[in-house]
Amino acid sequence: MTEYTFNEKLIIVQYAIEKYDNEKMLLEKLQSVLSEKDSQRSIDTLIGTQRVRRIGPEILQNNISHTELPDLPENLRPVIDGL
Repeated sequence: MTEYTFNEKLIIVQYAIEKYDNEKMLLEKLQSVLSEKDSQRSIDTLIGTQRVRRIGPEILQNNISHTELPDLPENLRPVIDGL
């Protein structure tokens, strides 16, 4: 597994949420990129900073009314495309 910075992990999770809003499916897809602990920590951080919101028990959504998605760095584009 490639080592990513904390900010890169947050960006990966935000873009993954764009593709998969179901938390269970999201965590399954992220397994190939991040550890479960890193994935969960990133989700919790994004919720705490109001960049992501929880809609119901299993649905996550980017809070685009509060903040925009960050620009996707070129080195992360293949990661997101591969999810």
